[in-house]
Amino acid sequence: MKAHKEKLEKIKDAIKNSKSLSEEEKSNSLKHIEEWRLEDKAEGLFYEELANISDKLKPILKELGLI
Repeated sequence: MKAHKEKLEKIKDAIKNSKSLSEEEKSNSLKHIEEWRLEDKAEGLFYEELANISDKLKPILKELGLI
């Protein structure tokens, strides 16, 4: 569980620092992360759904080695 939380924090930081995402995309993505964290979604499903929010998130997740 700790490793999953650390991965979520890395994703959140990467989203917040992204220059390719708009403020709206950042906000939506972070909102979804919190919702999914509370629902405790499986990691694989979580990353796929996050990548579907915006094509711009795929490179971020790839850079973090998550997809």
